[in-house]
Amino acid sequence: MLDLTNFSPMHIAVAGNIGSGKTTLCEMLAKHYGWQAEYESVENNPYLKDFYKDMSRWAFHLQIFFLNSRFNQVNAIREAKKTIIQDRTIYEDAYIFAANLHKSGHINDRDYDSYLNIFESMVKFVQPPDLLIYLKADIPKLVQQIQKRGRDYEDSIQLEYLKNLNVHYEEWLGSYKKGKLLTIDVNNMDFVANVEDFAKIVDKIDVELYGLFSEPMK
Repeated sequence: MLDLTNFSPMHIAVAGNIGSGKTTLCEMLAKHYGWQAEYESVENNPYLKDFYKDMSRWAFHLQIFFLNSRFNQVNAIREAKKTIIQDRTIYEDAYIFAANLHKSGHINDRDYDSYLNIFESMVKFVQPPDLLIYLKADIPKLVQQIQKRGRDYEDSIQLEYLKNLNVHYEEWLGSYKKGKLLTIDVNNMDFVANVEDFAKIVDKIDVELYGLFSEPMK
């Protein structure tokens, strides 16, 4: 492992669609580097289960909850004196999920305008991550991962919903200029079961953050 004692604390974020492996990778990278991990508010989100049953009824409530939670989280990250890796960014809340729900008709124009006004007010006080890691995954990979983790409320996720989210990710990251961006195609990877796959990811991160290559595996 690299000696990171001489490097300043950083904010690392992992972005990606539902089922791309964000949370798992955050956990593994935090353990590998000795970083602190900050996770998305999923289990304690009071709207999530209702949202997947009736998206139009609960979409606005869900996104407001996530936006507020992420805003508080990112401010705490910047105040911390340690490197923190974050599971999903505040930008994804607005540019991916809220935008997709509006485009799909689950959030009406009035509510979407209100949401964007709140987001724009918040984001003025937000600093982007020092490195954004995007896990690129196609629909078969996402479905496989979602089924593997077996969350009951995710059983009703439609393929079209996942496809539309992927489109929004590609559009957003295609013009991302806020900082360093590392895209990792995980379609043919299993970084949990295969140590070599995880090592490849670590090597890429080392280059982006520290300009160093890890020693080759023996």
